[in-house]
Amino acid sequence: MHLSPVDVVNTISPEEFKRHYYHPMKPLVMRDLAKQWPAYHKWTWNYFKQRVGQQRVALYNNVKSDAYTPINTADDYKTFGEYIDMISQGPAGWRIFLFNIFEHAPELVKDFSWPDHLMKGFVKKYPMLFTGGASSITHMHFDIDLSHILHTQFAGRKRVLLFPFEEQHKLYRKPFEVLSMADFSNYYDPTRSKLDLEKFPAVQQAHGYEVVLEHGDTLFMPGGYWHHMEYLDSGFAMSLRALQPSLGGKLSGVWNLFGMRTIDTLMKKAVPKPWYAYKKEKLMRAAARELSA
Repeated sequence: MHLSPVDVVNTISPEEFKRHYYHPMKPLVMRDLAKQWPAYHKWTWNYFKQRVGQQRVALYNNVKSDAYTPINTADDYKTFGEYIDMISQGPAGWRIFLFNIFEHAPELVKDFSWPDHLMKGFVKKYPMLFTGGASSITHMHFDIDLSHILHTQFAGRKRVLLFPFEEQHKLYRKPFEVLSMADFSNYYDPTRSKLDLEKFPAVQQAHGYEVVLEHGDTLFMPGGYWHHMEYLDSGFAMSLRALQPSLGGKLSGVWNLFGMRTIDTLMKKAVPKPWYAYKKEKLMRAAARELSA
């Protein structure tokens, strides 16, 4: 892999942000954007536990999906309080994603402000909380609706690996899915890495970015960007989503949500193994073309 560091700024003007990052679709970390929010100081595990500790939440482990796994299928359920207690005791490879904590504690929306000065199109009904215990992993994927994301880390550290959408075939994208077939777990540590470069050689030609997010860092992740995240510590983050401004971008997101995903779910139920074999053959051919280019 050819990895570059993500650009980091403390502050940036809307004009510079749009010129150098938003329009060119390039990631950026902004250190000070969230430091003005009450959430920067107020949001802690105990703060959340007091407000939504009894709320039942879906949990996800580190196991990659297979031929039978529908998208976003939970592996377990606990109350949010039980989950916090579990990951506070040490490394625990369990995470929560797409948790709209604000439905259950609407007062939390007063703790941050929407950065409309940077971009338009925020989906303000759906700010989302993402949490993980130390060692938990979000496997390589891109967000199905192709939204632009502002992802703010509030506790713990998280290592993030990023690739532009166009690198999809070098990353062995599964057809009709948003996931990579390759396992990037611990890719940065040769003693623990699960990334099989003999099986997935095109990965070595992929160009992307790498960054470690810390408390208060806000990552701008352009729409369609591939991302793999590993929790170095137990922590949580909030994502604010903004629709792409172009009609084509919006329609592609709608197709992914209601067309592509429906087809994949139905085929996994009807003929899981042949469907998986077909997708594997197709992605391997696409990767071979990248290698011979």
